[in-house]
Amino acid sequence: MTDQFATRIGEYVAQQRWFAGKGREHTVRHVRTLAWLSGGDVRVQVALAEVESSAGVDVYQLPLSHHTERLEQLEHAYVGELEEHHVYDALHDRAAVGVIAAAMTGGAVETPLRTHTVAPAELDRDPPAMLLTGEQSNSNVVVGSDLLLKVFRRVAPGRNPDVEVLEALTRSGSAEIVPLVGWLEGVDGDRGRLDLAMLSQFLRTATDGWDLALTSIRDLFAERDLHPDEVGGDFASEAHRLGGTTARLHAGLAGCLPRATWGHHELAAVAARMRARLDAAVDAVPQLAEHATGLAAAYDALVEIPAGVPVQRVHGDFHLGQALRTLDGWRVIDFEGEPSAPLEQRIALDTPMRDVAGMLRSFEYAAQSQWADLLGDHQLAQRAQEWAERNRLAFLGGYAEESGTEPAEQDSLLRAYETDKAVYEAVYEARNRPGWLPIPLRAMARLAARHDAVAGRAGGAS
Repeated sequence: MTDQFATRIGEYVAQQRWFAGKGREHTVRHVRTLAWLSGGDVRVQVALAEVESSAGVDVYQLPLSHHTERLEQLEHAYVGELEEHHVYDALHDRAAVGVIAAAMTGGAVETPLRTHTVAPAELDRDPPAMLLTGEQSNSNVVVGSDLLLKVFRRVAPGRNPDVEVLEALTRSGSAEIVPLVGWLEGVDGDRGRLDLAMLSQFLRTATDGWDLALTSIRDLFAERDLHPDEVGGDFASEAHRLGGTTARLHAGLAGCLPRATWGHHELAAVAARMRARLDAAVDAVPQLAEHATGLAAAYDALVEIPAGVPVQRVHGDFHLGQALRTLDGWRVIDFEGEPSAPLEQRIALDTPMRDVAGMLRSFEYAAQSQWADLLGDHQLAQRAQEWAERNRLAFLGGYAEESGTEPAEQDSLLRAYETDKAVYEAVYEARNRPGWLPIPLRAMARLAARHDAVAGRAGGAS
């Protein structure tokens, strides 16, 4: 592969939503061909590009389709010219997507590629394909009428958590997920196995949880004199059902994947990592400084928890956008964990309260994102706060009923994880969406004030 084509790949990658190195100087060190897939007149080159930046070296997967003629309808996905062929990002190319999907549903593949089937699926000949635009870190393509192809863009040796978790839950018969059909892996020399793509069922009539929540909030704001429980679009019953789904998901994960128990040493290590993130966040977001003492107290409380905290595989990046409302209930998707985190962190065992805290933060985000431009409207601010609190309580109630445990009984864990999530949000918003920074800042003011109130009662009692 020529240096000129490698440069073109670097230029193309830098423009994509899934490129993690935005804002950094980067260089394409090497582009190599892992394998070829063929079908009819279409050839798909599975290429891996090593991209070096100040953050290190990442490997990106680029399925590339080759054509002898330049295609106007694929101009937006044009990568460059190589060996008298015009090369495109294959996931924008319907025929090329069909070749990839066919290979994953029974077609022949050549070494070093290997397909794995969990549940057989039928694929129409020359199926329609539609690339979805919402995904930030990977690429999702609807294939035919009922399959979803997910191609992992940034790949790393070892099992992808989304594949690993979904395989285990699908084989166990979980009703809380979208079942996995199969996946494609490759072997990359000294790097070992790489999970490249997965195929799952596509729930065409499902609705994204974030979108449902925003509709509820807009209904509430349209009836500004009413409280959340008085509006037709009240979301609390859905939040309650989602809490029950989350509890069943956690039970399913504990039943088919590893679990363990944390003692004092592990809890102290978690508290230290959270405190280190807070210290770094204060440097990045100076507005946090006034709340730092109260926030750190949430981490300090972790070491006071009696030893014996159960931990297991969890979702790891749980929010309303990771839940789909279907005709028969909620389904949870995307088990990759936090995309920017190293693989070892994304597969590490953790307390289920991490997921619970993530969803609680999501309710607050949904409510406040809708009045971020109306900071002077105190009535809407009050309604947003009421909506968030009502749905937090409904979610916790659904979780408690299904699991038989009260999250409130794990208050120290829940508060620490919610605080840690808000700290992460503050740094993210400061760097990417400064206009949204008040959302996590308000949360941290509330969380810090809670510590001050508890400390004040303790002082008065002494």
